[in-house]
Amino acid sequence: LASKVAVALQGKLGPAYDPHRPGTLRVIVRNASKMVVTGAKSRAKIYYRHTGYMGHLKQRSYDEAFARSSPAVLRRAVYNMLPKNRLRRLRLKRLTIEA
Repeated sequence: LASKVAVALQGKLGPAYDPHRPGTLRVIVRNASKMVVTGAKSRAKIYYRHTGYMGHLKQRSYDEAFARSSPAVLRRAVYNMLPKNRLRRLRLKRLTIEA
């Protein structure tokens, strides 16, 4: 799901694709709370973040993150699949996720 959303946000599905423009297509994802992952990803996938202090690396499994906020999990996946350039935040603003 995240890869298809990322391609659409880049504008690659439209006839007027231009790599240096953010695109115009808006994406709305409904029922994000009903997403399902295959295999052992729900237990094995770990999200890391660092507080900035020594030894304060926090981790959360996919199950914990999904239970906390399913739209945030999808948004993070799409964010990481978009090209790492100045257009990434502009493209992500056109994504709406409804739980």
